[in-house]
Parts: sequence; structure tokens; C-alpha cells
Amino acid sequence: MIETPYLLFLGDAPDMLAAKVAQGIRDWRPENAVGQYRMAGCKADMKLTDMTLAEAKAAGAKTLVIGVANRGGIISAAWKEVLIAALEEGFDLASGLHNLLRDEPDLREAAERTGQALHDVRVPSVKYPIADGVKRRGKRCLPVGTDCSVGKMYTAMAMDRDMKARGLKSSFRATGQTGILITGEGVPLDAVVADFMAGSIEWLTPDNDDDHWDMIEGQGSLFHVSYSGVTMALVHGGQPDALILCHEPTRDHMRGLPGYKLPSLETLRDMALQLARVGNPACEVVGISVNTQHLDDAAAKACLREIEDRMGLPTVDPYRHGADRLVDALLAME
Repeated sequence: MIETPYLLFLGDAPDMLAAKVAQGIRDWRPENAVGQYRMAGCKADMKLTDMTLAEAKAAGAKTLVIGVANRGGIISAAWKEVLIAALEEGFDLASGLHNLLRDEPDLREAAERTGQALHDVRVPSVKYPIADGVKRRGKRCLPVGTDCSVGKMYTAMAMDRDMKARGLKSSFRATGQTGILITGEGVPLDAVVADFMAGSIEWLTPDNDDDHWDMIEGQGSLFHVSYSGVTMALVHGGQPDALILCHEPTRDHMRGLPGYKLPSLETLRDMALQLARVGNPACEVVGISVNTQHLDDAAAKACLREIEDRMGLPTVDPYRHGADRLVDALLAME
């Protein structure tokens, strides 16, 4: 078990999106976020108290969580100085990076010397099956995005929260490092061997009550040449009954790919639905989630209205305005 509360390590993150792990923990488990640690040049800010290691330890923090998801997931030499100092200060370390803590000899030596724990959450702990495509009982909802980091996890978590508030049966199913660090369980999908990726999602979303909904955390984008593979595994392994289209309207290119434009919501709808119906011919697109964090209130409302009028689907920012209309769309399917 990863001990809470956390000190969130933002390192030298170049922007807020690079620190999406820390942001997810701050937004969904604020009681676990004691403060933040930023290095020189860091351009991310969770609006938490900036703390030294000693200050965070005195405030009760037990684990330093690497809250940065940089491209390639690399632990830099500059980071290591802080991480080793944190171990010596009495912190455990937790990370969801592809570059595992346990694979770094100097971090492993420091942990052994200090008696502190290294937690790598991006390591599969189950022998997952190969997907067989057999339809399972219960219902499943999957957010799919025009790009990476557009709010797919936030959409699933907001819908799960609002379903539970109504007394309905729902489970959030984490498939990435941030979701796993927030909930404590899930499948680190992008670290699963390719042949077993879809099977791991079948395992994660087993037979359930007929009126139970699994809210599956989305990953990547079908249109992102770097990360489309994880999305396909979710679409086929999840066999969703409902898709939610997710979009961030202020971007002019795909995350990390300046030569690629975002697809339209219409293109996403048509492509995602065709692929989802391979595993579940009854799948429907039922709503749209728009991440309006970079728009003021008036602009956000205008954006949502335009998309809803154009697409003919309930369109909301579920984190800003609540997910009730998306939940209503699910219930209308039953």
C-alpha cells in the first residue's frame, strides 16, 4: 500500500499538462495532497503550498509522488538529487513513469539504506488473459478523445461520482498511472504486453449486475500516432455500450505532435463507433465532454452550445458543470 498523504513532486515540468498526475490527485483526492515540490524552471503550479522536504515531512506527508508524466517517462539526473534526498528525509517514493524507480541503482541503494519503499504503479501485477470478445453482463461506458489529455479520466470519474450520488451502481475503472494513484487499483494499460492489452480490460470490467455501469478511464486517442494502440485495446477489450466523445477546443495540434491537427468531433464519432461496434454492435455515442478550463464562463457556455447544436448530443464540461446530463444519457439507454 502507498502511504498517504502525499507531497506532489512537479520537478521541472514545462507546463500544466506535463503535471497531469499531480493535478488529478489534487482535484480528486485533495485530502491526500499536503503540498507541492517544484524545481527551478517548473512552469506547473497546483496552487498548493510550496514546501521543502523537511517542511512536508513536518506537515505529515509520507510519500513523495512523482506528479509529472513527461514524454517517455524519464527520471532525470536533476530529479534524482531530490528523490534521493527525499528517501533520506524518510519519504517513500511513488511513480507511474515507464522509467521504473526500482531500475535505477542509486535510487534502489538509497531505499535499501534508508528502509524506505519504492512504489512503481506502472508495473502489471496480474497475468492477464488474451481477449476472447465474449459479451459480459453489466454495462460499460468509455470516454474517447480527439487527443491525449483532453479530460477522459475526469469525465469517467465525474460520471462515476454523479452516478453514486444518485444511488446508482457504478465503478470507476482506472487504466493509467493517475487513476491508479487516485483510487489505489486498476490496470497500467500502456505497460501491458500488446497481445494482452484488450484482455486486461476484459479482466478489469468483468460480469456484473445488469444495471451496473463500469466507467472506464480512457487513454490516448485513435488519431494520435504515438498512443492509438492503448485506445484500441480499450475500445475492443472494454466492449463499451456507450461512448462519450472528449475534446479540448483551444488546441491547434495534437499533444506533442505539432504536425498533426485534431480530428473533428464528427470524425471521432464515426471512427470510434465503427471500431466499437466490432466488439459490441449495440454501442452508441451518447454525449460529449468538453474540457473548457482555458475558456471563461461566457466562452465556455457558447462553445458547449455550439457543439451541442451541431452534434445533437448532450454536451457538458463535467468537471466544471457536473456530469448529470451525461448520466441521464446513459440511463436513457436502459
